[in-house]
Amino acid sequence: VVIGQRASYLPSVAAARAHIAGYCVANDLSERRFQLERSGSQWGKGKSLPGFCPLGPMLVTPDEVSPENLRIRSWVNGEARQDSSTRDMIFSVDQIVHDLSQYLVLEPGDVILTGTPAGVGPIQSGDRLEVRISGLAPLNN
Repeated sequence: VVIGQRASYLPSVAAARAHIAGYCVANDLSERRFQLERSGSQWGKGKSLPGFCPLGPMLVTPDEVSPENLRIRSWVNGEARQDSSTRDMIFSVDQIVHDLSQYLVLEPGDVILTGTPAGVGPIQSGDRLEVRISGLAPLNN
């Protein structure tokens, strides 16, 4: 989710959609060894290395796609790893944006990653990753 309009203390879940610029694919990579062995299991440090969390390749606006039922799939070197749907999310995109606005000021350009489906696994340098979400452009790394 990419924020398009400042969101702070939104009055309702329904108000959230007006603050969304659009959607894009993200690849939420983690360097587990660094995270677990060197940073005391601190999640953020294992996700903050250069080149991590690639986004894109394009933004799709809310009038082009609705986030309620989009298929999410990923492959590593052509092997299927994940296959899920946004309909399986515990909280809707609008609920997430609303709730975050209650304690964060969301600014235009801020990105919210909504979660990772089951099926994650280790990758090696040189692996080819592909992430697809229906209605959005695929992301290849």
